[in-house]
Amino acid sequence: MASSNVEESAGNNKPAKRKPVFTKVDQMKPGTNGHTLIAKVLSSETVLQKGGTRPSSSSLNNILRPTVISECLIGDETGTIIFTARNEQVELMKAGNTVIIRNAKIDMFKGSMRLAVDKWGRIEVTDPAEFTVKEDNNLSLIEYELVNAVEE
Repeated sequence: MASSNVEESAGNNKPAKRKPVFTKVDQMKPGTNGHTLIAKVLSSETVLQKGGTRPSSSSLNNILRPTVISECLIGDETGTIIFTARNEQVELMKAGNTVIIRNAKIDMFKGSMRLAVDKWGRIEVTDPAEFTVKEDNNLSLIEYELVNAVEE
């Protein structure tokens, strides 16, 4: 007899795990988070690489971990978006990989959306997906403007 997750979790005081709800790229909106999706990595370009690798007059720089940031164009059958990969995420986000991105959030950068995973999320490489990426719907090309609403 199957029991519910609530009953199972009551004994060990841990919250019941929810089943992930997979999102499509075209459903993403500014200021949202908690996205889980399967996407193909179309391209990956390193945009920042600093610290830790070059010797300098300051010994503090040698203590700091190197920082690598790549902008990766990822997508599914509904559209594409730029994913900002940081440090160890860069290795996973190689062009051609299919990835499952869990608990991602939308960051705004110069008025456009970027998908990112912080310490609460996860990226894993998975089997190649069967879908064809819709490359003519890039959500990161849409510019948004912050408008302050004034209450009267």
